[in-house]
Parts: sequence; structure tokens; C-alpha cells
Amino acid sequence: MSGGGGGSLPAGAAPALSARGARIAGGAPGLLDAGFARCVADPFDRELNPQGILNLGISENKLCFDLIEERLTRPDMNYLEPVLFQYSDTQGTRSFREEIAKFLTDYARAAKALNPEHITVMNGCCAVFATLSTVLCDPGDGYLIPAPYYGGLNSKTWLYGGIQPVHVPLFSEVTDEESHPFQLTVEKLEDALQRAKKQGIRVRALILINPHNPLGDIYPAQLLKECLEFAHRYELHVIMDEIYMLSVYDDTTFTSVLSLDCLPDPERTHFMWGFSKDFGMSGIRVAVLYTRNHDIQKAVNQLAVFHSCPGPVQHVLSQLLRDRDWLDNVFFPTNKKRLKEAKNILVDGLADVGIPVLKSSGGLYVWADFRKFLRSQTFEAELELWQKLLDKKLLISPGKAFYCYEPGWFRLVFSDSVDKIYLCIQRLEQMLHSYAAESVTNNTSSTADALCNTEEDSSGKPSKTPGEGEKYVEKTTRHISQTEHESARSWQKKHLTKRPEREDLLTFYLRMQDAKKSRSSVNQQNDIFTLPCPDSLRRDIEVLQRFIRMHEPSADVVREEVVIVTEEAEVIKKDITKEK
Repeated sequence: MSGGGGGSLPAGAAPALSARGARIAGGAPGLLDAGFARCVADPFDRELNPQGILNLGISENKLCFDLIEERLTRPDMNYLEPVLFQYSDTQGTRSFREEIAKFLTDYARAAKALNPEHITVMNGCCAVFATLSTVLCDPGDGYLIPAPYYGGLNSKTWLYGGIQPVHVPLFSEVTDEESHPFQLTVEKLEDALQRAKKQGIRVRALILINPHNPLGDIYPAQLLKECLEFAHRYELHVIMDEIYMLSVYDDTTFTSVLSLDCLPDPERTHFMWGFSKDFGMSGIRVAVLYTRNHDIQKAVNQLAVFHSCPGPVQHVLSQLLRDRDWLDNVFFPTNKKRLKEAKNILVDGLADVGIPVLKSSGGLYVWADFRKFLRSQTFEAELELWQKLLDKKLLISPGKAFYCYEPGWFRLVFSDSVDKIYLCIQRLEQMLHSYAAESVTNNTSSTADALCNTEEDSSGKPSKTPGEGEKYVEKTTRHISQTEHESARSWQKKHLTKRPEREDLLTFYLRMQDAKKSRSSVNQQNDIFTLPCPDSLRRDIEVLQRFIRMHEPSADVVREEVVIVTEEAEVIKKDITKEK
């Protein structure tokens, strides 16, 4: 071989890699990995690199580092006994597993106290997925998973176990049998299982992510039970990934699988959770598996030696879990409040740019509909838009990376500082305006504005659109504090528009739409959308996409008039008056 390496092997030489090694090395990196690599090479920094890539693509909670930092610097964390620096049980230290059992019993509202002996501690949920896939499945086996889903799962289950996903496709269109977009049903699980059988794929497991990534949805208790019953009928293992369990920021009730009284098949039901999301510690790499199946745990513990956590880290996290006063009165309420505020700011900013989002209750992100900005309704056009955004120094995650079956959906993470969220909206608006000006107007009608989020007004009550489907339609009013970054204030000021007192509201709306279209070709399609209303008499309600919001800084109230057009062409006007 010539110097410099990289040449072909001499004739007759054995390959450096085994067939398994070649398979692993030959795996193509995912889209999320490619975007992350770009971001690492050119990261945004307010002082050192203000033109760097702004990262709203990686799901990390950066909102509570101040709280974590303060707690980790207290004296009880400075414990350096020799035992922590010696070999320990690869399943996790006994004291740490006991604290985890108590913590999950309380915060997951477990039906009965968890047994520490059923817990295995590993260095992240990725390790849990990798080991479980290896011990539950043979190469070529499959697992059911609702799509879209966190795309990183594919490599975690394939690298070790060589198993494949069997998608359960979910769509934004709401059918007669459904009540909201991207809804999972047992019928969809059944269809996917039967398709896999016809293709000769042996399905061994069902993976459910709750709260969902990337949808931000939370499975109702009844649906969860139906999925468990389905899995029991076909003797499937159920892997419940609840890593966002405590990142629920509204009043939706979260049901952990640990809280269910009577599991249909406890020996095949496995729970995982970690510190990465709920505690904002993605770099500390600690997760837990809880399973009652002795044989599975025995096999997992054999592999855990490759995925164990350092003793000092286990001690620090034990202290954290033990401090219930700090958890209940400082960390969790503050984290929930900050998540909700950050999410509201991002959703409101996206609405101003004309981007609706799916209603969400948990996680660190929103699922946003960019379909009307695509040059064509294809995944090629989606990736082109994603690349354009990346070139303009904004990283968000395209739906293709989550195996979404509809092009045009993107995940945006909101668990970051306010000024970064506003900068994201600025870059997004600038890029979409220039991108739309270059492209042919896309006349494809989008129904996804029906998915827009309803945020709470100052009284804490949501502003709802009439109809039985109202909980799936949300809108926001911007709240900006005096302490927010000056660029955010100037960005908001640009969007304030005054209406003459005597001008009819609908006339004002149409006039402003004409003015907007004269400035840019973005959003030139009809600003009308369909609500997913299950009432058959009102299913095709159409609502003006852009509600007129009067932002009068000196006024005490905001007055809005919503125009609703039904199938019978009946016009209903509702005047909403609320205090700022």
C-alpha cells in the first residue's frame, strides 16, 4: 500500500473488519447527526461567534442550569469516600438504586413501591435500548413503533441487535374515527403487525415514547391500557420510554406505565427513564431500566458492564433525588414554569411568521408545519428547505429525520434562552421570505393551521375556538417582559399594527393582508384552514387563519373579533375582550 493510507488491500489480504464490523462501519449517519456535526463545527455564541449556527434542533433542557449549578455546589455533594472509586455492582450501587426506586415510586405515582432489585443503571437510555434490543430480539426481528418517532432509535437498536423498525404510520389528517392529528390507535398497530407478518418479519416488541418525541403528545391512560392489551394478545414485549416523564408543562394528566394497577403482562413490560431531559443533564449520561423479568435483567446485567456509571456520579445523583424539599419547591415548579414560558414565546413567534404547530403538552419541543413553504410536497423539497435553513445558520430538525410520512413537518426545541428563541424567529422569518421570493407560489392547501396552539391569557384560561374540537386549536397573545433582550423588543415592535377606530375589523384584516403580500410573496395562499371538529354537522368549519390581534402598548385591553364560516355559510362573530 502506498503511504498516506486509504488504499485498497493487497491481493489475498484479510479484511480488517469482521462482517459485523463492516456492517456497523458502513452505517450511514442520520440527518440529526449530520446537522449536529455542522453545529459543533460552527456553534452560535453571543460574544465569540454571533453569526454561528443557532441550535434549536438538539433536544436539551438548558433552562435550569442555574438551579442545578447551585445545588451541585452544596457541601453534601463533596463526598470522596474510597468506596466510590472502587469497582461496584455493574447493576448500579445499592444506595443509588434504592433512591431511584423511592423517587420513581413517588413521581411516577407507581401502583406499588418499586423494588431496587428490578433496577439496572446504565450510561444513558441509548445504552438501555441497545442492550434490550440485543437480549429481546434476534437479527432480522422487528419492533413496532408509531411514526414519526425519535430517529436515533434506529441505530441504537440496529448496531448491537441487528433488528429493524416496523412503522405504524400516523398522519395529520383527522378521520371520522379520530379526535386529533397524528393519533395512535390499536387498529393502526394491528395493521402494521399484519403487514410485517406478510413481509416475513417476526415482530418481538412494541416501543412507545411517552410523552412523545417529536409530537409532544401524551398518551391517555385508556389508550395506554389498550396498547398493553394488544401487545399481550400477540406476546409482544412493551418498552416504555418515559424520559420526558417530568417535562409536562400544562395541566394534562400524565400516566406512567408504572402507575397502572394491573398490567396485562408484567413480565414483558419494561420501563426506562433518565436524567438527560427532566433534569437537564444530557451530558451526565445516566438512565435506568426497570423490569420484573428475571431472565431479561440477568442478560442485561451481563452487558451493563460495558455501560456502567462512575461511582461519584451515582453518589451525586443520589443526593439530588434525596432532597425532596429542593425538588418539590424549587426545581420542578421552576422548570415547569420556564418550559411553559419558553414554549409560548416560540409558538407565538412561529404564528407571526405563519407557521402553525401541533398542540403539545410535554417534551422540550414543538412539531411545526412548514408545508406551505415547500417548493413541492416531497421529502426532497423538505430537505432542501432544511439545508437552506442550515446555510442561514439555523438548525432545526426535519420530519424525515423522525420518519414522518408527510413532508414539511419540523421539530423545534424551545428549552433555551429567550434571546435565542427570538433570534431563531428572526433568522427563520428572513430566510423564509427570501426563499419564498425565489420559488414558485405553492398553491397546495394546508389544513394544519387547525393544529395551532391555544395559549393561556393573563387570567390563565385558554382562548378557544368554538366547536367540539376546540381543545386542538390554540392561539397566543405575546407577553414580553421588560427584562428581555433588546433585540426581542425591537423585533416585536416591528410587528405591531394599528387599526383606525372606525375601520371595520374584517376590512382592516384584508387591507393588511394586501399590504403584506405587496412586500413579500410569502404566505400567498388562502389564509383559511379546516378545524378537526368531530361534530359531523360542523366538520368543515373554516376560520380565518390570521386572527387580528391588536397590540396597543398603552391600552389596557386587547379586542379581537373572530369570523367563523360554517358549511351553511352562516357567519358568526365573537368579540373577545381580555385584560393584558
